[in-house]
Amino acid sequence: MIDSHCHLDHEPLFSNINDVIKRSKKVGIKKILTISTNIKSFEIIKKIIEIDEMIYGTIGIHPHETSNDLIKTDYIIDNAKKHKKIIGVGETGLDFYYENSKKNDQINSFIKHIEASIELQYPLIVHSRNAEVDTFNILNNYKNTDIKILMHCFTGSKEFAKKLMTLNTYFSASGIITFKNSVELQETFKIIDNDRVLIETDSPFLAPIPMRGKKNEPSFIKYTLEKLSDLKSIKFEDLDQITTNNFEKLFS
Repeated sequence: MIDSHCHLDHEPLFSNINDVIKRSKKVGIKKILTISTNIKSFEIIKKIIEIDEMIYGTIGIHPHETSNDLIKTDYIIDNAKKHKKIIGVGETGLDFYYENSKKNDQINSFIKHIEASIELQYPLIVHSRNAEVDTFNILNNYKNTDIKILMHCFTGSKEFAKKLMTLNTYFSASGIITFKNSVELQETFKIIDNDRVLIETDSPFLAPIPMRGKKNEPSFIKYTLEKLSDLKSIKFEDLDQITTNNFEKLFS
């Protein structure tokens, strides 16, 4: 298994990093991708990726942080090139639910990340909440490029998923698909092509059933994979191999 999106720089994961890694290996996780959310986060991630060979990282500014960290495309490119284990751009995107940052700041930052990911030929890790139209329209502007898109913790509509599939997008399933009230999302993942699906924890957030109420961690990824294998009527071991292969292909 590969946890394609978590936040090892967040507590309680960071202060217990060695135990988190041990539990991850025990359940069969081969790689962990820890995600940058701001410049301070990236500085910590540069240290975390050196702790164990299984850990990789990204560089980017979460949409909530875009009014605080006005990142430049060159900064992303230059820093990504300096570190072999930084393999993705993001987390970036649009979040019009909370609007912790101004819409224009989010959009401008999103575009800068897109341009950096195309230049680097690295996958773009996209967060989208209450912003389906704007997210798709912006990404669609780059449909004739070699952009690699990963919709992290995908919770969008079935129609949104279908539109994104025209852009050869990958979709990451989180613990949310295990929730009882996520019937529509579960139905959406049934129609997403198997060769476009990844799994993630988004830990320490969104612990899956049966771990609800606890702080999430990478080792809980097995519960998300179990639910996804049930939804897609694919054996756990087979879907494990499929999602692992998809990650390796996307982050090649």
